[in-house]
Amino acid sequence: MKNASQIINIIQDKPQFSKLNKVKCIKKIQSLLIAPVQKMINFAYFKADTLFFVFNHPAGKQEFDNNIQNIKSALKFAPPSECEGISIQDIRAFVTYTPKKTLLEADEDKMQTYEERSSGDFELNIQDEKLNQLVKSIRDIIKDKYDT
Repeated sequence: MKNASQIINIIQDKPQFSKLNKVKCIKKIQSLLIAPVQKMINFAYFKADTLFFVFNHPAGKQEFDNNIQNIKSALKFAPPSECEGISIQDIRAFVTYTPKKTLLEADEDKMQTYEERSSGDFELNIQDEKLNQLVKSIRDIIKDKYDT
């Protein structure tokens, strides 16, 4: 009986899933780079037998450019097993200056809001005067919203 990873590997070897092999190849090549450069890679893709790396910082591109000949020669001499059957003629890199969407910007329209369930009718038994004033102001805000 085959386990799940063997089944996935068999499926990925089929021609209609050749893009998955390219993604595995890109991930393997990225994993061979040093960690600081890996963190600066925004994404990578193939276009006409050229592997493009898109960086989010110029320092990552510069470090990559300094080592690009070593990477090319290593890939031609001993390509990773994930890159078998994929032709890599050239490797290029560039920097993108488009900012990434933050989690708050992306989900701003999806944010859940809840109605206030308290009516503001609760007693305050707080000994500390500053804390008592703070809770009173919160209670007043709740009462104002509840009355409307």
